[in-house]
Amino acid sequence: MVAAIALANGLNANYLRRWIKERREQAAGGGVAELVVAKMPAPSALVPVVIQAPEDVVSGDIRLDIRRGPTTVQLAWPVDHAAMLGVVLKELLR
Repeated sequence: MVAAIALANGLNANYLRRWIKERREQAAGGGVAELVVAKMPAPSALVPVVIQAPEDVVSGDIRLDIRRGPTTVQLAWPVDHAAMLGVVLKELLR
């Protein structure tokens, strides 16, 4: 839950957990504490990255079982299209 809230607000989940812990410790001490949340700055530019497959890549399939609640999705994806698998997984796991 904390990770989802952090992601939705552009925060690092570890920072948010630490802030929650510190706030609880301050509240337990009896003092009034002020919680300040700072957003991480957005990157000013995206840097293109080109990934080249090594020459010795074995062709075949990437096999995955994805479970969400009672639903299981089984994927067999060609290794030579692994980059597109990342796009599909991002949409499936939203």
